[in-house]
Amino acid sequence: MGWWMVSIEEQIRAIEEEILRTQKNKATEHHIGKLKAKLARLRAELEKSHAKKGGGYGFQVKKEGDATVALVGYPSVGKSSLLRLLTGRRSEVADYPFTTLTVIPGIMKYRGARVQILDLPGLIEGSAEGRGRGREVTSMVRASDLVLLLGDIYQSDFTALRNELYRMGIRLDRRPPEVKFEPRDRGGLLILSTGRIESDLEESLKEMARAFGYINGAFVVPRNITEEEFLDFLAGNRVYIPSLEVVNKIDLLGPDNKAETVERLKGEGKNPISVVTGEGIEELKALIFDRLSLMRVYLKPRGGEVDYSEPMILKRGATVREVCQRLHRDFVERFMYAEVWGRSVKFSGQKVGLNHPLEDEDVVRIAIRKKST
Repeated sequence: MGWWMVSIEEQIRAIEEEILRTQKNKATEHHIGKLKAKLARLRAELEKSHAKKGGGYGFQVKKEGDATVALVGYPSVGKSSLLRLLTGRRSEVADYPFTTLTVIPGIMKYRGARVQILDLPGLIEGSAEGRGRGREVTSMVRASDLVLLLGDIYQSDFTALRNELYRMGIRLDRRPPEVKFEPRDRGGLLILSTGRIESDLEESLKEMARAFGYINGAFVVPRNITEEEFLDFLAGNRVYIPSLEVVNKIDLLGPDNKAETVERLKGEGKNPISVVTGEGIEELKALIFDRLSLMRVYLKPRGGEVDYSEPMILKRGATVREVCQRLHRDFVERFMYAEVWGRSVKFSGQKVGLNHPLEDEDVVRIAIRKKST
């Protein structure tokens, strides 16, 4: 049977099986690289076809607040209970799998920020291929600003969850590969780098590019580029999101081993909590705020007092320009100077320009020109 008569899903399965059957060595590197490229291209096509048909991307949740956090975990680890503690929003809660069959949004208010928390259906093995509510979960996670991976003391290894998200095109705690493509009219494909690249890897990258339809042009890559990173660039549909690993149900630990287990989890970079006792919840809120890279800026009106009850929430590293853009669309054009009090300036009330980077809890007063009549 020709490939043209086989569904995309069947082609994907066949290539995955061939990759598993193929022994990995120097002689098969090129072949495996081409298979991975074909696999990535087919998955991208499948994703596009589902989006066009409305293929299960049925969760319509309006983004609200200053940032969005996706609660991701296997069934029955306490996502709905955690949502209630963080936001006060109730989701149907029970101690059996698949209680949450849709997305339940809630708003966590912390340090003046309004953070949207999404309680998603539990991930199961095969979610990347659409099992369970996999495609719907994928669409919501891809649009989030932070992924909170939730397990419990019985399921505290997040490798399987991370692998499932990886197969969905979601790259946790990674940066996009520094690859650039320079199209050319002729000359075939070139791989350019600041350092030396092994000839075998260079040829493998070219084979991958050809599988995605590239014929002529130069790819500028870092010297330590991997095949997977290059593939991510070619696919063009990866998202890069920070994550937090949280382990629930520490209230079920016995007094003899609780302290030791909690310390071990923290040493592994995991955050132990209990949705029953509330232990670790306030610390988790602070971590969420920090991982979202949010900061507070307070506004000082001319001749008035600073309103510390309602800060402007910005991304860390934001400048005076972003403050002006938030206040009014013509404030940048009418900007004269800003006065700043806080850690970003050398002295209180220092006058700064539009490109001055602000820090958390800075106080800002904007001076603008009057509108011309």
